[in-house]
Amino acid sequence: MSVRIDKWLWAARFFKTRSVAQQAVEGGKVKLNGERIKPAKDLRVGDDLLIQIGQAEWTIRVEQLSDKRGPATVARKLYAEDEASRVRREEQVALRKFAADPAQDRHGRPTKRERRVLERWRDN
Repeated sequence: MSVRIDKWLWAARFFKTRSVAQQAVEGGKVKLNGERIKPAKDLRVGDDLLIQIGQAEWTIRVEQLSDKRGPATVARKLYAEDEASRVRREEQVALRKFAADPAQDRHGRPTKRERRVLERWRDN
């Protein structure tokens, strides 16, 4: 049995919709056994996948095949993540937690006071 890779990524809950999974595969964010592939490529048990979602990078081995999306507990049984990959992702999460994004507090346009400060800074 084999399953299209975009269907499997959706069923394993790496992507919210099949079309987003398809775009990720077409964009080179998913590699099968180290090679770039097309969304219709058939996936088999034992294949290695490298998946990039934002800054997170998953290195997994396909354990089971499914083209139906189920609960998250079932989806986790479809793959086995490499230990080094899991450690790397957890480190990235910890770093993001401590490194605050300066633009995160900004919402909308600058206030009148902020605009005046920016203009003074720009003029000097």
